[in-house]
Amino acid sequence: MNTAIPPGARAPHFWEATISLFSLVVGISVSIVIYGLEPHIPMLLGIIVASIVALRCGFKWHTIQNGMVRGITNALPATIILIIVGILIGVWVLAGVVPTLIYYGLTFLSPSIFLPATLIICAITALATGTSWGTTGTIGVALMGVGAGLGFPLPLVAGAVLSGAYFGDKMSPLSDTTNMAPALAGTDLFTHIKHMSYTTGVAFGLTFIIELVIGFQYGGGDSDLERISTILALLDDNFIINVAMLLPPLVVVVVSYKKMPAIPGITLGVITGVILAFGLQGADYSTVSNAAFSGFEAATGNEDVDSLLSRGGMSSMMYTISLVLVAMMFGGVMERTNQLKAIADKVLALAKSTGGLITSTVLTCIGANMILCDQYMAIVMGARTYAQAYEERGLAPENLSRAVEDSGTVTANLVPWNSGGAYQAATLGVATIAYAPLAFFCWLSPIVTLLYGYMGWTIWKLEPKQDSDAEDASTAADNQAQADNV
Repeated sequence: MNTAIPPGARAPHFWEATISLFSLVVGISVSIVIYGLEPHIPMLLGIIVASIVALRCGFKWHTIQNGMVRGITNALPATIILIIVGILIGVWVLAGVVPTLIYYGLTFLSPSIFLPATLIICAITALATGTSWGTTGTIGVALMGVGAGLGFPLPLVAGAVLSGAYFGDKMSPLSDTTNMAPALAGTDLFTHIKHMSYTTGVAFGLTFIIELVIGFQYGGGDSDLERISTILALLDDNFIINVAMLLPPLVVVVVSYKKMPAIPGITLGVITGVILAFGLQGADYSTVSNAAFSGFEAATGNEDVDSLLSRGGMSSMMYTISLVLVAMMFGGVMERTNQLKAIADKVLALAKSTGGLITSTVLTCIGANMILCDQYMAIVMGARTYAQAYEERGLAPENLSRAVEDSGTVTANLVPWNSGGAYQAATLGVATIAYAPLAFFCWLSPIVTLLYGYMGWTIWKLEPKQDSDAEDASTAADNQAQADNV
């Protein structure tokens, strides 16, 4: 994204912007991989380096600070959702909603079909509601519990949940990103969805096959059946298990389908859960308030069940919120001082072929997810940077919108410090670096897009305007000739 350069400043050179980027990536990599530390402090050091580079280019401090503030402002809707989802999880466990979903899931889902069933369930839910975050925060949380009860590794379950949720999100006409990408690229919504179906369908089909094959490895022996029976008995002893507990997730799905914004929609889910906690589980105000703030603390006497149900609360999201805010500060500096544009321009200059142009788009969106730390900013960055290049090369804008969504939307949750990755890790209770390799759809999607780009498959050409003008002129000439003959 290009922003105005104030008087006295200059555009940063590519090598200067690269220093800022490398300071972030290397700092985070060393801290996480070598020392096992949190990414917050390395990100703050990245902000310092990016600010020093901006000062070297002549930007005043107030401009740099405004970039940080703008970045934090962009993150505020996500932080509000994080807070409400934390409350929702704690309240839903207390109210018996999550225990009921786990109970029914363990009763009806067998290990051999659990992973592909999880993929399909999350895909349908996200397709109907248009939200991957809402899907993982509600249905996804319950399926994580079911998977744990069936003996599946939690990163594997998280990968299936996210694969289904992001497929449904990017193919749903109700999704904000699915509406945003074609609007920025210059095409219409349903042309965009149709064009995405070619690559997204292949990536989802491959993911389904992978989940099916992996699922067959979990046959559910006697020990698993005994473990499941124990969990079912404990859930039945400690909570009222009733179909009425399915009301809160049903409310969230319905209001999302009716296009209610995420914040009030999830809040309605919280309110419904609170009513059930008071009315059916016999909770008092103090218990509900503690679950909403600190999360639910299970005390069934079984370590597995207690670990499964002890989760949620507003306080559980504070780590994630602080990570998102710091990440968006870095992205704000990089955007406001045009350092991100310097990197994108260099990448665009290397794109000589159609495949190269699509590769540049994909890499820019993935890079923006790492630098700007937000999938919406990645979509904006990819679409705005390359729209003119696609038009100049005679490529239809739906090629751009597809490449942007196939990379910008689905890879946000694979970056630990991105708002998407931080949210999903906090919601599902699995570290981003643990589930990322197993979220098959999310990394297969950009790979399939790159393959289609280089092979020239379903790459639609732009209809030249002069062709229609020439046709009109030819028709007019024919009409005139006929008139002259008469």
